[in-house]
Amino acid sequence: MRVLIVDDHPIVTSGCRAVFADDPEIELLEASDAASGEQVFLTGDPDICIIDINLPTVSGYELARRILLRDDTMRIIMFSMNDDPIFAARAIESGAKGYVSKTGDPHDLLEAVYEVARGGVYLPPAMARSLAFAGPALTQSPLSKLNSREMEILRLLGAGKSLAEIAWMVHASYKTVANTSSLMRQKLGVRSSVELVRFAIERGIA
Repeated sequence: MRVLIVDDHPIVTSGCRAVFADDPEIELLEASDAASGEQVFLTGDPDICIIDINLPTVSGYELARRILLRDDTMRIIMFSMNDDPIFAARAIESGAKGYVSKTGDPHDLLEAVYEVARGGVYLPPAMARSLAFAGPALTQSPLSKLNSREMEILRLLGAGKSLAEIAWMVHASYKTVANTSSLMRQKLGVRSSVELVRFAIERGIA
């Protein structure tokens, strides 16, 4: 089974190698950003992709979207430092088959790979409980109003990218990105682009 890991932190990639080292059935492929991840996906023919949400250019959400456009059967696991259930919910909604927190048990990742390979969906038990019992708290979170595409644009705004840069990075028109930015301001109840950027930074999205 060929597993592609896309993560820009060498220490994380090294940790993943250690987790899978004793499993002869798994062959690891590696990439450090969305562009190289997409290229390795095309040339390496992986069975499963493990993608960090916070990649240095476009996010893991965007990379997952691009991969699924090419192969809508690809099994994707999103990998993140963020334990907020809304990120797991958005990952599953965007087509991922699993979500694993980097702060959890390292063997969660191995368990996720085998569960997803069997055709299942994987969430760590604590994350699954959080989603199951979040109820109104989850829907009341401002982030619950945003889809994965909007969260991607919000993240890039928080990282200091201009609308023109974002349009180029997410393969969309300037008008589409500008309209999305305006719609997000309405959804989140902020009055300006500056407040939108501040929101992204304060929420740890940038």
